[in-house]
Amino acid sequence: MTDPILIVDDDREHLFMLKTVLGDWGYANKTAVNGAEAVRLARDQRFLLILMDVRMGVMDGLAALSSIKKEGLNTETPIIIMTAFSRVSDAVTALKAGAYDYLTKPLDLDVVKLTMDRALEHSRLREEKEAGLFGGPNILLGESPAFKKVLDLVELTAPTEATVLITGESGVGKEMVARLIHAKSLRAKAQFIIINCAAVAETLLEAELFGHEKGAFTGAEKRRDGRLKAGSGGTVFLDEIGETSPAFQAKLLRVLQEGEIQPLGSDQIEKVDVRFLAATNRNLVKEVELGRFREDLYWRLNVVAINVPSLRERPEDLPGLANFFIRQYALKNHKTVKGLTQDALNAMTAYHWPGNIRELQNAMERAVILMRGDYLTAKDMPLNLAPTTNHPTEELPLNLDELEKLAVEKALNATKGNKTQAANTLGVTRKTLAAKLRKFGVNWDGKD
Repeated sequence: MTDPILIVDDDREHLFMLKTVLGDWGYANKTAVNGAEAVRLARDQRFLLILMDVRMGVMDGLAALSSIKKEGLNTETPIIIMTAFSRVSDAVTALKAGAYDYLTKPLDLDVVKLTMDRALEHSRLREEKEAGLFGGPNILLGESPAFKKVLDLVELTAPTEATVLITGESGVGKEMVARLIHAKSLRAKAQFIIINCAAVAETLLEAELFGHEKGAFTGAEKRRDGRLKAGSGGTVFLDEIGETSPAFQAKLLRVLQEGEIQPLGSDQIEKVDVRFLAATNRNLVKEVELGRFREDLYWRLNVVAINVPSLRERPEDLPGLANFFIRQYALKNHKTVKGLTQDALNAMTAYHWPGNIRELQNAMERAVILMRGDYLTAKDMPLNLAPTTNHPTEELPLNLDELEKLAVEKALNATKGNKTQAANTLGVTRKTLAAKLRKFGVNWDGKD
């Protein structure tokens, strides 16, 4: 059940009016007739919002606000002060004391509703931010069957020590899945180390992971422990593992099998205790067939496989993800966004999102920054979100003969069967056009 709103006013008629209006707007509420009663109620329960008059006989609103803040009561609850127009100085004092905003009497109910909506949205976004929803594993939102399979596998594998291979297109959230596995594992309090295998040269990649002795290579001016040793007890996420060389793969295989590393330039073998997670957007089975990826390493990494579906495969999750990013960037850019219009949602669902979640996040950030109204519309969307039918899951493209036949038929249709004009349109001779018609078995009784 949603927490109630506390209305504080010693004008009982005004108090009853606000109670009725807020009830009509769907809010549960409680009332208090002075500041002292408001403080007492705030000690006993949590409120969604406090709407409080300034001038009251027993403890005024400023004193009550000060007491609530000083005692740490309802610390995240927005407090909106009501004051007469002639006493705006009270409102300024209230804002300095920690009030969210103020309203001047007589109240404009439209302004009241707008101010309350803004305060509640700000409060909710702050709570989400503090709960870790802006980044980290909690970005993994979705109710689609395809995505629930991913979350089910995460729940099953996280408490184990199994190596997990996470696959999927670029931008689907493979790193977030790895973070969630770590967060739910027995190693959660230890380090989560990310190594982007494609971003580091091979020699430096080995040094980064295994460590090195002084002078092991140019620039190695002193001995350094690798990240595997430094992160002992934690989880290592090898992103873009498919980009590594067979030589590096052989060394990595030993770590996976024996839990041992050999720093560059050293004769010593050292034990490490880390759990490995790996990710790739490549087809490693095909890479093994082509000799670019070691088969033994593939099977060692692929103890458990989690394939993260593309955004195209989980369209029912699109509205929730879009709204998540909209809230995020609205808070970041100090904007009020009440939601998505239907035309915006239609534009988004018609697009096939080749960049997946990463592209969606970027698109929503741009849309929030450039939007002009309270609702995000199709006009606010990036131009590339125009509906497209070039879905990779649709029928295969035509071969050259089929394309040529289609071009001939279109030219004849456009010239109403005039073979001479059609030939000119196609840029061939009439004789060549006749040959094409025979080749394709097209019987065209048109004009000369």
